[in-house]
Amino acid sequence: MITEEENNLLTQTAKGTPCGELMRRYWQPAALSEELAADKPLPVQLFGEELILFRDGDGKPALIGRYCAHQGVDMIYGRIEPDGIRCMYHGWLFDNCGKVVLRGDWLPEKERRWDVGQPAYPCVEAGGVIFTYMGPGAAPVLPSYEFLTVAAENRAVTKIEVNCNYLQANEGNIDPLHLSFLHRNLQDSERDKQRLVPGSSATPNSLVSKDQTPVIEVDVAEFGLRIYTIRKPGDGRQYLRVTNYIYPNLAAFNGSTTGEGYSAHWHVPIDDHSHWKYAFIFSRVRPLSEEIRERIRVETTDGNHLKRNHENRYLQDRESMTDQTFSGMGFHFHAQDAFATETQGPVQNRCEEHLVSSDKPIVASRKLLLKAIQDVRDGCEPPHLLREPSAGHEPSIIVLSEVIPADVNPRQYVKGLEAKR
Repeated sequence: MITEEENNLLTQTAKGTPCGELMRRYWQPAALSEELAADKPLPVQLFGEELILFRDGDGKPALIGRYCAHQGVDMIYGRIEPDGIRCMYHGWLFDNCGKVVLRGDWLPEKERRWDVGQPAYPCVEAGGVIFTYMGPGAAPVLPSYEFLTVAAENRAVTKIEVNCNYLQANEGNIDPLHLSFLHRNLQDSERDKQRLVPGSSATPNSLVSKDQTPVIEVDVAEFGLRIYTIRKPGDGRQYLRVTNYIYPNLAAFNGSTTGEGYSAHWHVPIDDHSHWKYAFIFSRVRPLSEEIRERIRVETTDGNHLKRNHENRYLQDRESMTDQTFSGMGFHFHAQDAFATETQGPVQNRCEEHLVSSDKPIVASRKLLLKAIQDVRDGCEPPHLLREPSAGHEPSIIVLSEVIPADVNPRQYVKGLEAKR
């Protein structure tokens, strides 16, 4: 159990809050690349700040304050020009640094930049996503996660709006036990049958069903946490899954490409009561099939909202709970996850929870996050920041789903895989 003060520290992310200041030290997704046209600004809200995203004359993304510094007119209606975005009201032109551009037809001099302007944040584009850095000083290097660096045909990404605090959803990603219940199919679906676990002839769903009370262990890593889940399927061997918590609001875990890639969710606060979940999937070795590409978007609307939602009780079909899925909420785990995290309330009251031994990853990740928050408050740099381009290496993120011999130590097994990289 944590205190009210600790819960507030972990969940409040507006500008000036301790967690908000931590989050701003890292690159954060601002939008999907496909959302931002060359000739139309895109409104974006991040950490409670209302912003406008547009492409400059070179096609590069720029992120500035949404309301004109002159008289507060909404820049969503602004004109995109080669040198920036122009307010429709009095013609003030803002460049990609948020500064006002003054031209010779206004003043008897050459073009110059005026210090008056909007808040502005640098942007980079990678892996089909526009990232922004909202912190002080020079931006760190964007980590070269594999899902951002593989060829475009080998990856897919989408985003989904989730109506709860970011932390609830991220903690759900790193909680292995709920696979035994929330995501369990009562019999292998046709999609399940296409995914056999290396080292066995069984599906992940069937192996999870055979041992619903796994052993869960964690190791602290330079990027956050490595999480081991060990189940005994009853054949004298052990089913090992390895997932990861990554500072400060990201998780990597098993998905449809496990063995040649993995899935990742990046939970970015809109405000303290809602967030965008950016869902990535990739393969190191082959282009993704159209079926996999479509799967991460299934059951969402064009506005990146779930068709199954709190308003319609996530379309739960209680008859299907007898022979199809444990939850009765279809086979799409995004909706199942939304049910679990949204029904905790906009911000979960962690002072009233009762954690048990299987919640080790949750407890450990909170301790790491609180320590990182304190580091920033003390004027220190938080963990997992890369400052030199030469250090922009792929963090040692291993995602695993394998059946291994009973006498093999899971930690040593993973260290052996890591050494081969």
